[in-house]
Amino acid sequence: MKMSRLVAFSSSLLLGAALALTGAGVANADSSAAAVDYVALGDSYSSGVGAGSYDGSSCKRSSRAYPALWAAANSPSSFDFAACSGARTNDVTGSQLGKLNASTDLVSISIGGNDAGFADVMTTCVLQSEATCLNRIATARAYVDSTLPGRLDSVYSAIRSKAPSAQVVVLGYPRFYQLGGSCIAGLSEKERAAINGASDHLNTATAKRAADHGFTFGDVRTTFTGHEICSGSSWLHSVNWLNIGESYHPTAAGQSGGYLPVFKSAL
Repeated sequence: MKMSRLVAFSSSLLLGAALALTGAGVANADSSAAAVDYVALGDSYSSGVGAGSYDGSSCKRSSRAYPALWAAANSPSSFDFAACSGARTNDVTGSQLGKLNASTDLVSISIGGNDAGFADVMTTCVLQSEATCLNRIATARAYVDSTLPGRLDSVYSAIRSKAPSAQVVVLGYPRFYQLGGSCIAGLSEKERAAINGASDHLNTATAKRAADHGFTFGDVRTTFTGHEICSGSSWLHSVNWLNIGESYHPTAAGQSGGYLPVFKSAL
């Protein structure tokens, strides 16, 4: 019953695009979007850390994050913004699933980076030696191979159990550095390449688990290409010593230009 609403929503968007050539169809897209019940889950990449304009909670949910931007543009019948800075897989299952139910049509989520030790990897690489950095990255990759798949399975199974008819879009993470770019200080090129490789490794594992649960994986590496740190047009914060929590997170442009288009295309 509810799935037909989401199918109608998707179909109306396609119809709206065709009718727009003759100046019609806008109302159809708006009215169908209004029938969607949307829940946004996940970590700081979904809550919008780094984009500013926060809601004042410890979760640092931003009105410039891709879930809020999509909801503002489409006016769904309900929108629950549960994503939270620092969230791990157990935080999602423990405190973010309360609004999911049989009426939920659409769910978005980014999760897994904190489980794999993203923050500690970057802290280690910035403050310690190249060898220590590379060892910490190797430890994170081993965790992604051995432990993270099971944790993602637990989250994805819980989502499907609570929202059996929802379309679920799993968003990945960008590569952080443009190799051979404009940076003249900071990490070595070997460290930057290893961090990018670890991001790819995490995305591959996440995409596999999402596909096995019948979810859509949104790969943001394509939209962030040319906008990595050291690109000269970065959509990611580098180390921000005045606001360390925003370091290595998408800017507002990264949310609107990097994440939002991938989320929209997944629909």
